[in-house]
Amino acid sequence: MNAHDFVEEHRREFLDQLLELLRIPSVSTKEEHREDVARAAQWVADHLREIGLENVRLFEKPGAHPIVYGEWLKAGDDKPTVLIYGHYDVQPPDPLDEWETPPFEPDVRDDKIFARGASDDKGQMFANIKAVQAMLESEGGPPANIKMILEGEEETSSEYIEEFVSDEKNHPLLAADAILVSDGSIPATDKPALCYGLRGIVYMELEVFGPEHDLHSGGYGGIVHNPAQALCEIIAALHDDKGRVTVPGFYDKVRPITDREREILAESGLDEDEWRRRTGAPQPWGEEGYSLIERVTARPTLEVNGLVSGFIEEGAKTVLPAKALAKISCRLVPDQDPHEIAELVERYVNELTPPTVRTQMRVLHYGYPAIVDLESQAAKAAAKAYELGFGKPPIFIREGGSIPIVATFQRELKAPVLLMGYGLPDDRLHAPNEKFDIENFYKGIHTTIYFFETFAG
Repeated sequence: MNAHDFVEEHRREFLDQLLELLRIPSVSTKEEHREDVARAAQWVADHLREIGLENVRLFEKPGAHPIVYGEWLKAGDDKPTVLIYGHYDVQPPDPLDEWETPPFEPDVRDDKIFARGASDDKGQMFANIKAVQAMLESEGGPPANIKMILEGEEETSSEYIEEFVSDEKNHPLLAADAILVSDGSIPATDKPALCYGLRGIVYMELEVFGPEHDLHSGGYGGIVHNPAQALCEIIAALHDDKGRVTVPGFYDKVRPITDREREILAESGLDEDEWRRRTGAPQPWGEEGYSLIERVTARPTLEVNGLVSGFIEEGAKTVLPAKALAKISCRLVPDQDPHEIAELVERYVNELTPPTVRTQMRVLHYGYPAIVDLESQAAKAAAKAYELGFGKPPIFIREGGSIPIVATFQRELKAPVLLMGYGLPDDRLHAPNEKFDIENFYKGIHTTIYFFETFAG
């Protein structure tokens, strides 16, 4: 039996196993879920052993979530080695009241799986695990050597795996001829796409302090600069009325978009009608002079991800808060350095801070942008695999999101990285009612198998 036939005979079993993994609330950003993240790591490790991978182990260190590793190296020294990356941790499910079904009780309806982590990244990670199983069960076995490294901190910082991959003593363990990452999306099931670029990120907290404690707004409003207001004033000054970030030096190292790249990006087909369908927002906003797809993939941004201040419970309380906090992220493009951008933002915030309050900036994590070489043999094999798996040749796209480890893989392991996503733009990543199309789950499994067959050939 070949690998593709094995997949078709075990469709229901594969789906049931994915649902089991999705029931584990492996939220890496919350300390109360630390044991759940560890349970998910153990579940994945046990499953890798069950399907036939060898040398399966957990790499652990105090305070970090485990790295799961496994391998199968019996294809032979004359065959290439592929390192597969994924992550088993998920985003918090909040706000819970906006979910149609509980986020960790996966629900299958309308040929879709609804659950936190369904698409990001348990579903896509598991598609690759099932592809590996199918190849192991096939006559003749996998056509290439296989290594897998799966982390539990992608949704927080990827700090541990960054350290692990950067450590030279681990380079022989991770050495590969290509690195496969399935943690992204394609424009549509009938429009596959090979991603060749990811934005980097720097995530910060900005806190504004005013009086030493909360005050009665009737007694002190109008004579004390409200930290919540001051925070809003600072944030408002970070963009101009044309959507550009006003931080001095922010765009100095941004790589220009070439005419050819504009043609490539335009093929992804993000028009205003599709934008409205995805977002439900009344009208587009952003940097003038760039299309929607260019703004969200090839241009840097500065976004407010959260605001907290004062009384936020039900009812009324006339308080003048002592402090206010904003969570801010910058998505970065080649050749921006996240450490430099953090310094520029902090310097500008200090300039904007009035003498009536004081501010403090904290950086939570960094991630570098990455560009993939589409001319490598591995990339050409990936393009062929998409054509075989989804029935059409892929277009080429850049993603607006970040996978911090990709740039580290490129720098440390010196191997081509293939960004082969199987999700869809409307999968509601990081939002309530996240979903993963079941058809894409199975097509993703087949596509990964086709990649191994094509690359090894």
